[in-house]
Amino acid sequence: DNQNLVDSGRKVDIWFMRDSITQIWDDSRPGFFTSGRIGRGIGGQTTPQMVRRMMADVIRLRPRLVHVMAGTNDVAGNTGKMTVQQSCDNLQAMTELAQAHGIAVLLGAVPPADHFPWRPGLDPVEPIRRINLFLSSYARRARATFIDYTGVLATEAGAMKPGMAFDGVHPTGQGFAAMESVLAPVLKAHKA
Repeated sequence: DNQNLVDSGRKVDIWFMRDSITQIWDDSRPGFFTSGRIGRGIGGQTTPQMVRRMMADVIRLRPRLVHVMAGTNDVAGNTGKMTVQQSCDNLQAMTELAQAHGIAVLLGAVPPADHFPWRPGLDPVEPIRRINLFLSSYARRARATFIDYTGVLATEAGAMKPGMAFDGVHPTGQGFAAMESVLAPVLKAHKA
């Protein structure tokens, strides 16, 4: 896909880096992913896997912006047990790599969830809140932009609002539309 993009000569304004949530977003809301907006989510990926993708999937393609939204699968332990600090370190590494190559960074909040269907018995609310607290603070220090989707997606208890996700984790069209309402002003300001 990357080579096809290079061969097409298509300009990349913003690259969406994530896991299955971005993969579903790209598939279910193609009207949002207009020319110049590339959604590249890979289902199940964790932040250490995304760090390894940064050179090939972001830096070599030279977008103006990268939207990094990751941590769900870290909390779920998809590639083994991870601490919140390890997730935050990887999010910081992706930010620093992008910025070192002149790419502006949008750090998306980890979407809310109070359970993971593929990890019964795990309570992800507190780890997700801790990662998002880090992202909010770190974005200011790093001169990145924090995109907080929590207000439009989360209940007070930290679950997805009714109708916003089809399984409590992965947004529905309504959930993605709510996320886009938060992101659109930022993209407009960046002309992306």
